Amino acid sequence: MMTRMISYALATAMVLLPGTSTAFYIPGVQPHEFSPGDEVPMKVNAITSIHTQIPKDYYRLPFCTPTDGPQMASENLGEFLTGNKIQSSAYSINMLTELYCEKVCQVKLSKLDAAKLRLHIKYGYHNNWIIDNLPSAAVGLNMETGEKQKHYAGGFPIGFISSDTQKPFIFNHVNIIIDFHKATPDVNTYRVVGFAVEPMSVKHRFQGNYDWDGDDKEGYNKKLATCPAGDQHMDRSVIEESQIVDDGAKILYTYDVIWKESDVAWSSRWDIYLSEDHLVPAQVHWYSITNSILVVLFLSLLVISILVRNLRRDIAAYNALAALADEERDEEMDESGWKLIHADVFRPPDNYPMLYCVFVGSGVQMLVTVFLSIVFSAVGFLNPARRGSLMNAILVFYMLSGVLAGYVSSRLYKSFKGRMWQLCTVVTAILFPGVAFCLFIFFNIILFFKQSSASAPFLDVIIVAAMWCCVSIPLVFVGAYFGYKKEAIQFPTVTSTIARAIPPPQPLLHPMVGTLVAGVVPFAAAYVELFFIMTSLWMDQYYYVFGFTLIVYLILIVTCAEVTVLLVYYQLCAENHRWWWFSFFAPGSTALYTFIYSVFWFRSLEASKMVMTYLLYFGYMGLICTAMLLITGTVGTLTSLWFVRKIFGTIKVD
Repeated sequence: MMTRMISYALATAMVLLPGTSTAFYIPGVQPHEFSPGDEVPMKVNAITSIHTQIPKDYYRLPFCTPTDGPQMASENLGEFLTGNKIQSSAYSINMLTELYCEKVCQVKLSKLDAAKLRLHIKYGYHNNWIIDNLPSAAVGLNMETGEKQKHYAGGFPIGFISSDTQKPFIFNHVNIIIDFHKATPDVNTYRVVGFAVEPMSVKHRFQGNYDWDGDDKEGYNKKLATCPAGDQHMDRSVIEESQIVDDGAKILYTYDVIWKESDVAWSSRWDIYLSEDHLVPAQVHWYSITNSILVVLFLSLLVISILVRNLRRDIAAYNALAALADEERDEEMDESGWKLIHADVFRPPDNYPMLYCVFVGSGVQMLVTVFLSIVFSAVGFLNPARRGSLMNAILVFYMLSGVLAGYVSSRLYKSFKGRMWQLCTVVTAILFPGVAFCLFIFFNIILFFKQSSASAPFLDVIIVAAMWCCVSIPLVFVGAYFGYKKEAIQFPTVTSTIARAIPPPQPLLHPMVGTLVAGVVPFAAAYVELFFIMTSLWMDQYYYVFGFTLIVYLILIVTCAEVTVLLVYYQLCAENHRWWWFSFFAPGSTALYTFIYSVFWFRSLEASKMVMTYLLYFGYMGLICTAMLLITGTVGTLTSLWFVRKIFGTIKVD
């Protein structure tokens, strides 16, 4: 499975440059070439709706099926997990062969079929068709200008609700528009470089009032009075009446095939899908990143001006006092500040030290997984041209990063003088992935009863479980073995037997206040890019600017590190030596603001009132925000550990 995924990802690799909409395939990819008259297969994917977030099998609705039945296209694990279900279609298309009002089939709606069709039109479901691995763009009318325009993400709707009568109508005729160019001047073969669908609703009538029951073949040879005469393609201007969805209605499905020669190179045919500059201008990303960089620079200057200057003064003064005799030192010593807690600052967390180590180890695993996934996407090895490749890569990177999770959690736990290292390793291996897997199984069962294509087959669930149990968990134990073999982390000061009392903090220096304030700055730095990621994740839009994502991800890490170091310093100055959990939850509050933002952003989905929609959205957003908590908290912890060891290692302690 993984060999096939990697070979396909390498073969279809696309380089996406930050700030541009240009993409190109790495040389060596073999394009599909067609001779005139060759069959050009058209496939159908699951129908989707942003209002329900529940994809459905295309053939669960009363659409035309192939004569030999739908055939599944080859899919990888990532496609199944992301709800893709690609199958053959009943539409027959041949290279350079124009078709005019070609009949596919006629369906008589039963009461149940009509109800299902009305419900899916009401919920805004879209068809997702594919030709030569290109998803269908939708051609529609711009209500303001009255001109045709294309939208390249999300497919095209299966029908519409009349604004006047509020009755549902189905798009039963489509103009299939295929762009092509000649492969080479000397060879009579062609390549597909564009694919769009213009849906229309037409209540067809046969000439001579012929009544077709849809079963006998005679109806395929009869002419339709509702189609343009001669070699003219269907146009909205000639439609007399739209096809309503009603009990017992006969729906005749027809299509035109229009071939258009194009100058677009085959290697650039995905460019338009991945740009749509009128929707997401690159300047917006650059504006966001510029603001974020300014925030980082401001924080850096603040850290340098406050920490470096104050620390140098404090360290010099403390070391000068340490060189004095005991009597002189007692007279001169300033009985306040971070220097007084040197005997307590490296005391293990009072509450749940093992859980703390587990969180940090899991955070390192997620940190590396997200970083590698973004990098491989930014350089083009993971792209929308290969469906499911990103999901496959995330699973692989997460499994392999289990070594780091075990290593970090074990070393930290050993430094806390923990004894139950086996339990710590087991919890590291199963806590977060176990929660994610249980949530996945819970939703998978519900989606199965909802008859959704997003329900992964049982075999794929077993594969995911095997990847976790047979690869990820053993790798965590391997990392833990090497972590425990290493010497414990050495701290520069000796911890006293009895903990020092912590003085009551000032209101602004209360740890809870610091925790809530710390997450605002990292969230503000990543806010704009988060909007585009959420739009892509929940609204069927293509996300392509992984170069921007990489920059924002690094900015987020740097911001979390700087904010945490600054706040930990002030906590130490307030003589609060309990900084371990504070350094984790302070930057981790970024996840809290992200979840709050997702609650307000949810309104833009115009979600249906189905309970499952709310469960899916908030369940998976909760899981994503938990992963963000682990990542940002781990960054804050490791940075603070380095900082505290550094400053206490520079002072002379008797």
